[in-house]
Amino acid sequence: MTDSKGASTADRTVPRDPSRFEARFAARATGIKSSAMRDLMSLSERPDIISLAGGFPDTDSFPASVYDDVWTAVSSGHRASSLQYGPTEGLLELREAISHLMAEDGMVAQPDGLLVTAGGQQAIALAMRTFIDPGDIVIAEGPTYPGAVPTLTTYQARVIHIPLDAHGMSIDLLEEQLDRLAVQGEKPKLIYTIPNFHNPGGVTMSRQRRERLVALAAERDVLIVEDNPYGPVRYEGEALPSLWELDGGAGGVIYLSTFSKILAPGMRIGWVAAPAPVLRKMNLGKQAIDLCSGTLSQRFIVEYLRRYDWREHVARLNGIYRHRRDALLAALDQHFPQEATWTRPEGGLFVWATLPEYIHTGELLARAIERHQVAFVPGEAAYLDGQGGNSMRLNFSGAREEIIAEGVARIGAAIESMIDLQRALGGGR
Repeated sequence: MTDSKGASTADRTVPRDPSRFEARFAARATGIKSSAMRDLMSLSERPDIISLAGGFPDTDSFPASVYDDVWTAVSSGHRASSLQYGPTEGLLELREAISHLMAEDGMVAQPDGLLVTAGGQQAIALAMRTFIDPGDIVIAEGPTYPGAVPTLTTYQARVIHIPLDAHGMSIDLLEEQLDRLAVQGEKPKLIYTIPNFHNPGGVTMSRQRRERLVALAAERDVLIVEDNPYGPVRYEGEALPSLWELDGGAGGVIYLSTFSKILAPGMRIGWVAAPAPVLRKMNLGKQAIDLCSGTLSQRFIVEYLRRYDWREHVARLNGIYRHRRDALLAALDQHFPQEATWTRPEGGLFVWATLPEYIHTGELLARAIERHQVAFVPGEAAYLDGQGGNSMRLNFSGAREEIIAEGVARIGAAIESMIDLQRALGGGR
């Protein structure tokens, strides 16, 4: 297509001298680190690629009759209002429903203590935007949620990772780190944690560690940001109390969650529960970003929750995911080298696998995509300090069992080719 002067309109999107913008970018824009998940998202649309990278819930399992029924209710009873702007804090009916939903899990949060967000990702961004100045310290698990990495770099946080083990974040190592910072006259602004079915770690923080974390944070006067998108996605074991519940309303925890994993990510609806002064600041921050979350999506969720038991839907999902998790674990046993290790999650959507140190998963990813048509998230994407070079995140929720098995077999073949190369270079196995 050309304009009236005969120039290609496509050319307008590529300036003759891209460097002219560099001096104009804000300082915070120059250091933003991309989300590896989003970079790999386009691969999910390629039929020749098996993607174990994205955290896709199984939206095919959402019953068509339920979907049609809810939209009919929205159209017949709330068509005009659902197409209109809404309050920044979210529809009152939805906040009341969220309050009841949290109460079922032992958490007390009044509707006026909740803020509806555009998915869990915006909830994370608002929490960081509200508290973090450039150079402020944020404690996060290592690895941490890859989607949080762009947010942390956007607000120029100084991130210190605390290692994970089978029982979650090591509170002993956290306490040692806080002691070291105190000697230097420093204190973190926030502790960001995903206690349930960690993304990407796949582990769950034990009750003892939860209690110690809440007590330690209160003692050191550090706020906790509890990110809990996966809590209901449990396949085995008993549910543990949230950090919000253990805090008992003392104001030491900011709680984040989302409907993305229990209903559908396309709705882009999450929420924050926080002390009133924090919520006021986050509300102002949200006004500056988008005025309000999508009213149509909020109304859909309200009408769905009025008519259906969301836990029945999640139970169906969990049955699907349990089989897919088992397929992934069986394939790893079959196709990954003996030196490799991986987590065995009781819920959630991810397994974290670690390979021999001489295999760099960033290089492995390039080989896996090019030669074997399979993708995953490399481990470095879950750190801000260069760690994770020999690890990877594998998703099992977004593909059928036979596709998962084939994908792991292809990754295993790519690993074997890199091991063969290492042998050829004299490095052994």
